[in-house]
Amino acid sequence: MSENINKDLDTDQIQKDNIQGGDAFGEMVFQKPKSFWGGMSALLKYLKPWRWIIILSVLLTVIGTVMTIIAPNYVRNLTDEIFAMVTPPDLGGRPVHDAMESVKQAAIVLIVLYAISFVVSYLQAFLMAGVAANSTKKMRTDISVKINRVPLGYFDKVGFGDVLSRTTNDISTIGQSLNDGLVPTITSFVLIVGLIIVMFFTSWQMALITVATVPVSFILIGVVMGMSQKYQKLQRDYLGQLNSQIEENYSGQSVVLAYRGQKKALTNFEKVNAPLAVTAKKAEFLSGLMFPLMSFVGNIGVVAVLVGGVLLYTNGVFEEAGAGIIPQFLIYSRLFMMPFGQLAQGLGLLQSGAAGSERVFEFLNEKEQPWDVDKPTLQTIKGDPNYKVKGDVRFENVKFGYDPEHPVIKNLTEEFRSGQKIAIVGPTGAGKTTIINLLMRFYEPQSGSIYIDGVHSDEMPRAYVRGLFGMVLQDTWLFEGTIKENMIYAKENVTDEQVIEACKAVNIHHFIMTLEGGYDFKLTDDVNISVGQRQLLTIARAMVQDNPILILDEATSNVDTRTEQHIQDAMDKVSKGRTSFVIAHRLSTIKNADRILVLRDGDVIESGSHDELIQQNGFYEELYNSQFADENAE
Repeated sequence: MSENINKDLDTDQIQKDNIQGGDAFGEMVFQKPKSFWGGMSALLKYLKPWRWIIILSVLLTVIGTVMTIIAPNYVRNLTDEIFAMVTPPDLGGRPVHDAMESVKQAAIVLIVLYAISFVVSYLQAFLMAGVAANSTKKMRTDISVKINRVPLGYFDKVGFGDVLSRTTNDISTIGQSLNDGLVPTITSFVLIVGLIIVMFFTSWQMALITVATVPVSFILIGVVMGMSQKYQKLQRDYLGQLNSQIEENYSGQSVVLAYRGQKKALTNFEKVNAPLAVTAKKAEFLSGLMFPLMSFVGNIGVVAVLVGGVLLYTNGVFEEAGAGIIPQFLIYSRLFMMPFGQLAQGLGLLQSGAAGSERVFEFLNEKEQPWDVDKPTLQTIKGDPNYKVKGDVRFENVKFGYDPEHPVIKNLTEEFRSGQKIAIVGPTGAGKTTIINLLMRFYEPQSGSIYIDGVHSDEMPRAYVRGLFGMVLQDTWLFEGTIKENMIYAKENVTDEQVIEACKAVNIHHFIMTLEGGYDFKLTDDVNISVGQRQLLTIARAMVQDNPILILDEATSNVDTRTEQHIQDAMDKVSKGRTSFVIAHRLSTIKNADRILVLRDGDVIESGSHDELIQQNGFYEELYNSQFADENAE
């Protein structure tokens, strides 16, 4: 047992060393952060280990963009040389041989420029893909570690689903923003600025013609986006309603069938599905209209550049520049329309990345439980490495409330000896499970102390204290794996004989042997094993763990009376020499308990054996008789 605990502590230390501070229908949906710069600042700090790779990637992006901007100038030279070849010498033409040499040189330069642009773009994409993959991998690792560090009370305020969403959706969004948002945004910005400078430097007249189409495209796109967003919002609203209905109908299928509600369920489904189809069609149409519109405006720009260039050339404006300036600006006009859409999408992705970053780092910056891995174990405190934990437990003036203003346990002072079977009973909300939570140090009391074998539990590591307890809950938990793997779980050096013995003790061995593969049978969500059989497996697992203290929280609530008797017999055997805490609503199962604590409103109002409490004619006797009265009435 001590070896397992030490192993857990080593793993905990490793975790400490590791931790550091489009929707379904095609249109990209961006999540808005509370503070864009706050989210991006936190993300950039987190990316510090990859800063040189990011800087190199940005430099490569700038180089590739510059190559793209320079290339049309050589297209212009190439066109001029071709034009000179076909022009008669008396009109300024050049010999074919001389012109061909210039054509070859211009073509070679163009090929080299486009090759460099391709290589640097490939390297940039490769580097940023590595940064995105490695950083998101580290984020998921850090969140996984953090989950084990935050107090359990954190999940009283924030749902597990929310943390899961941060681990999956938000981190995926961050990775996408790094891959498809950061570099494209920089590329688009550099390309726009660079093209404007080069175009106006080359010919301000042609530059004005090229730029003139931009406001037209923005106006058209703005109008279409305004109409599209209206239907996209309706579509998402209807889709949410539809998903909610489907989830309810599928999860409650037996209720729908039992009450013959199929027709009503189908009617309700159609009420949402029909408008969803209409809004989805309109949203898809308007979203699909964006690119044709941009293409149309781009083609108009090409015509404007071509016509304007010819008119300017025939009027002698480009007499010195040559006719090659026209194809040069045709390429510029095409290049100039591209980055605006990329810039909008890139900024949207960065905005979503900043929002995801806020949520991820909000969780990573949550207050952790105090670090206690270096605290001594009972063996160290007792000065005996072979010390065997007895299981003596003492509560001394313990007060606790999930909300400190409303205590659940008001002033608990009780002492339990090794080998005792202690039952805890009382109405719902009396504090039964809370006592177990305090024992396991899932929560820390607001005041008072809990002692194990005379040592304050706070003086020992949490992982060590929890390793002293075996636990069986009302809600069964089995992971996907073989039955044997589920039985052993985190314990090492467990023999097959120990597993079989534990399963025989709870009368589940025969059932296991009827399964294909026996103890090597793989459990999955699809495997049809009853709730009671799952409960028996969890009880057998607690026996295999062989802890000095046992906790049974309604452990027999999901089994029949005969099986319950078998489990009681097995528990009596395994509880010998161990302290056992049993929470039970079925009072007949705890008649043989050494002590029964009766809780009401956070106080122990009665304590003693079953016979002693019955003789007191108090609250326990009332609970016991009312339960049997209910059973007889049935």
